[in-house]
Amino acid sequence: MFGYRVPAPDEAMLISGGKRQQGDAPFRVIIGHGAFVVPVFRKVEFLSLAMHESEVADTCVTRQGISLKVKAIIAFKVGNDLESIVNAGQRFQSDQAQMAVLTGRIFSGHLRAIVGSMTVEEIVTERQKLATAVLDTATPEMLKIGLTIDSLQIQSIDDMGAGYIDAMAAPHVAAIQRQAQIAQAQAKQQSAEAEQESARKQAEYGRQTAIVQAQYKAEVDRAQAESAQAGPLAQAHAQQEVLTAQTELAQRAAELRQQQLVAEVVKPAEADAERIKILAEAEAQRMRIQADAAASHDRVALDRMLIEQLPLIVEKAAQGMQGANVNILNGADGLGELAAGLVGQGLAILDAVKRDIDADKKPQIEA
Repeated sequence: MFGYRVPAPDEAMLISGGKRQQGDAPFRVIIGHGAFVVPVFRKVEFLSLAMHESEVADTCVTRQGISLKVKAIIAFKVGNDLESIVNAGQRFQSDQAQMAVLTGRIFSGHLRAIVGSMTVEEIVTERQKLATAVLDTATPEMLKIGLTIDSLQIQSIDDMGAGYIDAMAAPHVAAIQRQAQIAQAQAKQQSAEAEQESARKQAEYGRQTAIVQAQYKAEVDRAQAESAQAGPLAQAHAQQEVLTAQTELAQRAAELRQQQLVAEVVKPAEADAERIKILAEAEAQRMRIQADAAASHDRVALDRMLIEQLPLIVEKAAQGMQGANVNILNGADGLGELAAGLVGQGLAILDAVKRDIDADKKPQIEA
C-alpha cells in the first residue's frame, strides 16, 4: 500500500515529523509491525538492532611497568528497550558504522586502565578476571549511548619480544617437559616390560609346547614299543603256560607212576612179607602147641587150645591185609567175602597145624 512501511525483524523504524512523538524522543519508534507514513510530511529511517563486533588491539602497561599488547573482541548491539533505541538513534542514525569505532575506543581506554592495575602473572593466568573488570567499568558508559555488551573475549596477550611471558612460563614448561620425559620414560619402561613379558610368555609357551610334544612322543614311542613287544610277550607267555602245563602233567604222571609202583610192587611185597610173617608166627605157634600137646598128652586140651588160638590167627591174617592195596568191588558182600576168606585162611592154618601134630604123634604111638 502506498505509504505503508514495515521494518525488518532486526530493525527499528524511526518516523520523524509530525506531532506524534514518544516522550522526549524526536521520532516515533516502530518495532515488529508496520505503520502508515504520509509521504513528504513524514521521514522514515531504519536503525539496525543486529549484533555488531568491534576489535581492540592496544598496548597497555602493567602495574610492573611491563608493556603488553592486548587484543580483545567486543560483541555489542543496540538495546531492545525504547530508551536505548532512542539514544542510539540520536547518536548513530546518520552513520551507524560509528558504533563499532566508538565502542572500540571506549573499551580501549578501560582496558588500559584495568591492565595498569594488574600484574603480568594475573593478566596471563586470569584472563576472565581481566575481561570481567573491563566489562564492569565499560557497561554503564555503553548504556548511555544505547548499546549493550553481549560478550568480551581477550584473544591474545603479547609482551612484544620482552621474553617476560616466556620466562614466566619457563618453569612450567620445564615441569611439563620433565613430566613429559618422565611419562615417556615410563612409557618406554612399560613398553620394555611388556616386551619382556611377551617374550617370557612366548618362551614359556614354547617350553610347555616342547614338554607336551615330548610327552606325546614318549607316549607314542611307549605304545609302539608295547605294540612291538606284545607279540613276543604273548608268545613267551603262551610257551610258559605250555611249559607249566607240561610240568604239572609230568608231576601228575610221576605221582601216578609212584602210586602204581606202590600198588604193584610195594604193597604186594608188604602183603607177602606180612603173609610170611603170619606163617612164621603160625609155625612158631604150632611148635608151641605141639610142645604143649606133647607135654600134656591131652588131645582134647590140644584141640581146645587150637580153637582158642583161632581168633589170634585170624587177627594176624587181618593185620597182614591192613597195609595191602585191596579194592572191594561189591560193597558189603565183598566185605563179607573178605572176612570169610580170612576165617577160612585161619581154619586152613589150624588144619595144617593139626595135621602136623598128628603126623608127629603117629610115630610116637607106633613106637
